[in-house]
Amino acid sequence: MRSLTALLLLLPSGVQAAAFEQPVPQAQTDAAEFWFAIASIALLISLVAVQWLVSRR
Repeated sequence: MRSLTALLLLLPSGVQAAAFEQPVPQAQTDAAEFWFAIASIALLISLVAVQWLVSRR
C-alpha cells in the first residue's frame, strides 16, 4: 500500500501539461466583411417579412 501511495504522489510530476499559449486573433478579411454584410441584410429582410406577416393577422 505504501508503494502505491508513493507512486500516486510521483505520478503528477511526470504528467504535467504544457503551458497554454493563447491563440492570436486573425485580421478580418474583405471577404468576411462582405459575407457579414450580406448576412446582416438578409436578417433585416427576414425580420421585416415576419413583422409584415404577423401584422396581417
